[in-house]
Amino acid sequence: MNLLSQRVALLVLLFAVTGCATVNDAKETVGGWFGGGDNTLAVSDKKTVNDGSASLLKYAATLRVSKYVDQRKVSDPHYLGQVTVKVVGMSGNDLIMDQDIATLVSGAIKKRFDAEGFQVMEGSSASNALFEVSGVVKELTLNVKNRDEIFIAFETTLKEVSTGKVVWAGLVTEKNDRFAGVSGNNKDDVMNYLNRELRVASAKTVEAISASLMAVHPELFNLTPGTKPVKGVTVYVAPTLAKPAPMQNYGVQQSDNEVGASTYRPHASETAGLLLVNTNPPRARVYLDGVYYGLSPLHLEMEPGIHAISVKQSGYKMVTEKVSVRRGDNTEMELNLER
Repeated sequence: MNLLSQRVALLVLLFAVTGCATVNDAKETVGGWFGGGDNTLAVSDKKTVNDGSASLLKYAATLRVSKYVDQRKVSDPHYLGQVTVKVVGMSGNDLIMDQDIATLVSGAIKKRFDAEGFQVMEGSSASNALFEVSGVVKELTLNVKNRDEIFIAFETTLKEVSTGKVVWAGLVTEKNDRFAGVSGNNKDDVMNYLNRELRVASAKTVEAISASLMAVHPELFNLTPGTKPVKGVTVYVAPTLAKPAPMQNYGVQQSDNEVGASTYRPHASETAGLLLVNTNPPRARVYLDGVYYGLSPLHLEMEPGIHAISVKQSGYKMVTEKVSVRRGDNTEMELNLER
């Protein structure tokens, strides 16, 4: 055999050996090129919530963000999705977060409000907030495959703390897919993709809420009231008040040691009825016709008619009743939850 023939034979042999190894490795390490990796994604872009002294603070509208409730049909609150292709730094098939999904979404909402100039209050100061943001995660899934796919859906409710009245409630969705490229995914790419889509969904939420707050309380923004549609947002409740009361009537801080007392009292409009929902114990999740509206106590302006109301709280049995809301009238409900 001459020298050229020997080299050709050697190349053929090397190709056969490396080709078999690649196939076998793919069978054994689906989801990661390196067996030492894991599929736990860590949130690394943490940011301190504005304490009120930062230059980003633009608005007098103070709010607190309650932890969202995870309503996904999964057994692990950290579960994010499936990995079915090779990803650098990962092994296994389940994509897991280092924190539960409800905390992840709540944190994204806080960061967006903070970035937009709201004062997000936490700890002991949270009780002085004018508004409360709460919600439920309906879906958050990221599947890593030939084309990565992400689907986010969460409902958010904004209510006045002093009255319990819902100012805004809606469902925000974000659905996207991408091709990672010929070089494939790595762990950082997957996390960056998740963060980017969460920022998009939270930005939609804050934009829609901001527009509604500006319409109801323009004095907190020094802007002309108005609302505008936001792509990807289905609004359940929107403000109907055209003339808000003066700023001091909503508990806005007047000085370092003085907080104005709220004199606002909810009333039914001429075209709708007002439903007042109280629970024992309080801070139960309230659903009207299957839609989450926030934590009790709540004051809801509803269309006249028969509505199904359900209240839930961890450790208690769910209570479901039907209520008749009358046009131009107030209807009050007191629901007791039992263990």
